[in-house]
Amino acid sequence: MGIFGGEGRLIGDRYRLGIRLGRGGMGTVWRATDELLGRQVAVKELHLDEDAAGPEARVQRERAMREARTVAGIKHPHVIVVHDVVEQDGRPWIVMELVEGPSLADRLHSGGSVAPREAARIGVALLGALRAAHTRGVLHRDLKPANVLLESGTGRVVLTDFGIAQVPGVTTLTDAGGFVGSPEYTAPERMAGRATGPQADLWSLGVLLCAALNGESPFHRDSLGGVLHAVVYDAIELPEAARPLRAVIGGLLERDPERRLDIAGTERLLSGYLHSGRAPERAPGGPAGEHPPPEGLLLPGTPPVAPPAPGGAPVAPGPFPPAGPGAPVPAAGGRPLREALDGRAPAAAARPHTGRTRTALLVALGVVVIAGAGAGVTALLMRQDGTTDGGGRTGHSQQAADATPSRKPGGPHRTAAAGPAPAPTATVPAGYRLVRDKVGFAFAVPDGFTRSYENDRVYYYSQGKRFRIGVQLQRQVAQGPLGAMRTADAKGPATYRGYRQGQVTETTHNGLTAGLWEFVWNGSAEDGGSRYTYDLSWDEGGRMIDVWISSPLGSRTEAKRHFDTAVDAFRLTGT
Repeated sequence: MGIFGGEGRLIGDRYRLGIRLGRGGMGTVWRATDELLGRQVAVKELHLDEDAAGPEARVQRERAMREARTVAGIKHPHVIVVHDVVEQDGRPWIVMELVEGPSLADRLHSGGSVAPREAARIGVALLGALRAAHTRGVLHRDLKPANVLLESGTGRVVLTDFGIAQVPGVTTLTDAGGFVGSPEYTAPERMAGRATGPQADLWSLGVLLCAALNGESPFHRDSLGGVLHAVVYDAIELPEAARPLRAVIGGLLERDPERRLDIAGTERLLSGYLHSGRAPERAPGGPAGEHPPPEGLLLPGTPPVAPPAPGGAPVAPGPFPPAGPGAPVPAAGGRPLREALDGRAPAAAARPHTGRTRTALLVALGVVVIAGAGAGVTALLMRQDGTTDGGGRTGHSQQAADATPSRKPGGPHRTAAAGPAPAPTATVPAGYRLVRDKVGFAFAVPDGFTRSYENDRVYYYSQGKRFRIGVQLQRQVAQGPLGAMRTADAKGPATYRGYRQGQVTETTHNGLTAGLWEFVWNGSAEDGGSRYTYDLSWDEGGRMIDVWISSPLGSRTEAKRHFDTAVDAFRLTGT
């Protein structure tokens, strides 16, 4: 029985309620009979907070009306059809077509994972639904198996529940400071509190496809804190069951929304698979195929020694254990964020799922309590030093760092003897922080820079990626770092658009032979102008180490300062 509803009740003098079909955080769905037209329909009873004040109750009713208007305006065979909206006892009821059949969540629960071709078919159908919604400027924002219906007999795929959709010109819950959605299926940029676009729905589609093939999402964890940590931080490990669609799912689960597969690219890959039966392959360079090549030494056949592992960790003073996979993330005030969230999740789940207490929808509730501000899920990414990783990757506090030698600009880099050295413990210049990266090194980056792992390279970006600091640990090559630099310089025109003014200088890094490569190139279309790159490479600890920075040409002096500071503090730490 619903909050006010029940079998046999007449709604709007027209719709006779039958059995309850399902219940979620925002409403209960009933089978009903349209006594005027003599047809079966589905009626969604909205859950409103009985204790809500007038303005809040009005907002909740307006949200329901917005859902109805949103869906009614999207005409597509794979989008649920809305017939009517009525008001009963001061609450709205949405009357929709009745889709006879289970949700994808029901199907996975009762029958296990689906075959790759069926997953591809579902994906193509949902892409059509998303295209229809996005064309009207509507973002679904809650794409998950429970909101995908599978009509019995026809196999029709139907996208439903636009209750938290983002509609042009309408204030959403997120705009008001809260977070809505299902954490396992929510894009990391939304978790980071950044503005989102259609790419966020495509991330959710990638998670859904993986769940369809494997029975659960790749971000499924035992706690809310674990889920959030997995979405924004952990390495994404696709299950073996996802192999036939790995290129598609991997392309959709790009944490950088600019590199994520778009609708056209995803549809092309899935449709090709359905027609040919051959596992799709994604062309390099992201969805548009126009991304610039990864910076640094481009040496084929020299994979990195350290395994991929996302997450850079500030090396801050304090009694924090070395971070590793699954280590707690410190929240504001030093309390482990995972512990704080885990303590709130059970209590939140025990509350009635109504109105402002509906924490199944307001994931940021516990976060706001912890952070003491209405900053939404951005607080989840709060570091011990107060900075946030806007790239959606959390850092872990580490033990204090050792002293870092200083150097004059342009002078030799003084690194200790070859082999892994202990992490630095002294302070760095004002405006920088020490990070201990899980790939196996520590160095200094400017405050506010965020981490990304791309093409076997670790990047630390400034806002807008004006400054890009990169590190790659590779196998040593026969020609040595200086020879590798000269080879890269010779191939520069073929590698970098507008490559010019390239020069390689033999230098030393604390007595170790090193090569310094400098050049100018045109940058990508998003850069909007020429860029200058400094790149230093040397052999140490049985590996060839490559550290570089690129920046707008006019900012090369500032870039050199960042570069010198990073290399001064550089130490191998092991993995």
